[in-house]
Amino acid sequence: MEAVEIFLTLLGFLMVSLIAVYVLFPRTLYGFLRNSLRRKGKLTAKSIKVGDMIWPYLEGGPSDAEPLVLLHGFGGDKDNWAMYAPEIVGKYRLIAPDLPGFGENVRDLDRDYDMATQAARVRDFLDAMGIEKCHIGGNSMGGFVSLRFALDYPERLLSMTLFNNAGVVGANESELQKEAQAGKNPLEIHSPDDVKRMLAFVAHKPMKVLGQFRKIFYEDFAVHRELLDKIFWTLVEDGTVKPLNDQLDQVKAPTLIIWGRHDQLIDVSCVNVLENGIPNAESVVFEDVGHVPMIENPKGTAKRHLEFLAKY
Repeated sequence: MEAVEIFLTLLGFLMVSLIAVYVLFPRTLYGFLRNSLRRKGKLTAKSIKVGDMIWPYLEGGPSDAEPLVLLHGFGGDKDNWAMYAPEIVGKYRLIAPDLPGFGENVRDLDRDYDMATQAARVRDFLDAMGIEKCHIGGNSMGGFVSLRFALDYPERLLSMTLFNNAGVVGANESELQKEAQAGKNPLEIHSPDDVKRMLAFVAHKPMKVLGQFRKIFYEDFAVHRELLDKIFWTLVEDGTVKPLNDQLDQVKAPTLIIWGRHDQLIDVSCVNVLENGIPNAESVVFEDVGHVPMIENPKGTAKRHLEFLAKY
């Protein structure tokens, strides 16, 4: 009986301590949970100098395996791939960088962030890493950068995987397109509570985020609001005014197109455009998934991704 009482006392103390950390030091707890996801994915945080920038990135998997470079979307960072990593690192050298303008990379308002410039920066990152050829993949904006990279540097790719990528216009307008045409940025966050609206917009089944963590997301957005607004409208300009629809037949890399049926940001009708336009392309559309399949359905997405990569 005494042992049970001791256990319950320790458990109570632990719970009180955890609540105290959550209330008083939410960033500490958030960092602990983030690092736990990295450990589960066998990812190590690293950085490398690329020109005048320091690129932070996550890396996991055998060092002598084929490199798989994964690029995050707008408002995201390298940790967007942490939940996906456990399915991948057994066979590939997974490398997930923070793109310039995001995460812990350079966030300089005076730089350009158009897709061609970002693709050239990815090339420079690969040069600095000593990687001549790789598999590349990207979600949303990161998919747009990947597509631009495939067009500009085809000799550097073994394959390409596009996860709900921007950069093409489909037959149907998305909710984001409608909002953007009205001069609104639906990915802008105006308060901690507004984080819930944004996440519901991005994912088909809204991701639950605790209040203190929503406050962190909002604070980080607010610090870089002007830069993020600049990048958003650059992305809209590149993706809707100057889409790559008429250049898709120039893509040389074998391509897998992965999409969520319920994407509100980039309509699923883009899948037909991509698959019909890219010569060596195949696609999969997941039901009950929105804009981020690698987060909403990591196991199912990775299974299909690995089947594709095994061919090349």
